[in-house]
Amino acid sequence: MDYKKDDFNAAPLNDTKQRSWALILGGSSGLGMATAKKLARKGFHIIIIHRDRKLDIQRINANFEEITLMGVKFANFNVDGTKIEKIKASIEQIKELVLPEERISVFVHSIAKGSLKPMFSDSGQMELNRQDFEITLEAMAISLYDWTQALVHAGLFADDTRIIAFTSEGNTRAWKNYAAVSAAKVALEAITRNIALEYAPQGIKANCIQAGVTDTVSLNRIPGSAFLKENALERNPNGRLTTPEDVANVVYLLTTKEAQWITGTVVKVDGGESLR
Repeated sequence: MDYKKDDFNAAPLNDTKQRSWALILGGSSGLGMATAKKLARKGFHIIIIHRDRKLDIQRINANFEEITLMGVKFANFNVDGTKIEKIKASIEQIKELVLPEERISVFVHSIAKGSLKPMFSDSGQMELNRQDFEITLEAMAISLYDWTQALVHAGLFADDTRIIAFTSEGNTRAWKNYAAVSAAKVALEAITRNIALEYAPQGIKANCIQAGVTDTVSLNRIPGSAFLKENALERNPNGRLTTPEDVANVVYLLTTKEAQWITGTVVKVDGGESLR
């Protein structure tokens, strides 16, 4: 756990946004980090759950420092947020952070932990197996429900909470080496729809954002990512790739009062890339 209560900057209590927390899973880079910065600029206190190596900590801490300079409370937990025991332990620590007059009103799922292996290989490359599917589904889909259920039972959500998960065009398109992640994205969307339905009485709205091809660390791990970027540029009528900031802007839009009637759907944020 990386925070000190004494280091928190006091936020104005007359601003309801300033009294709300955003919890972001996988928020140390890419879409998650862009979202954290956007919401911090809008006055949300930020909690980031991430799993990173020591080699990356210096770069990550520079981004974290940028958030603290925005005058909001900030905490991060470098733990595997896909494991039930880590979820439970993290929530106990989060309960110490969130004051009685505060609640988590935004929960963003941005975990990118999946197997990128081919189903078939004649070159000696390891093929996708059942365990690869299970690990990917648990991390990139089922963990959304694990966290949602635990946060509801802990009483940490606000009366009007927005849950947002990141999906991709791989939900319907077949890409080489993407089978496990594709299956996880489909499951993620199904879980999100059912959260929107079954947790509606608790004031929860849940949606997925389908981002266009975005040049992030996660994308560049995909074999053939250069082709995906080239193809996206050819298809996009606006002539550029989606940026993490494009996506973060729409996350924020979905947190506003005006968006409270949007739930159980997939919002495309791709500049028209998926039109063709």
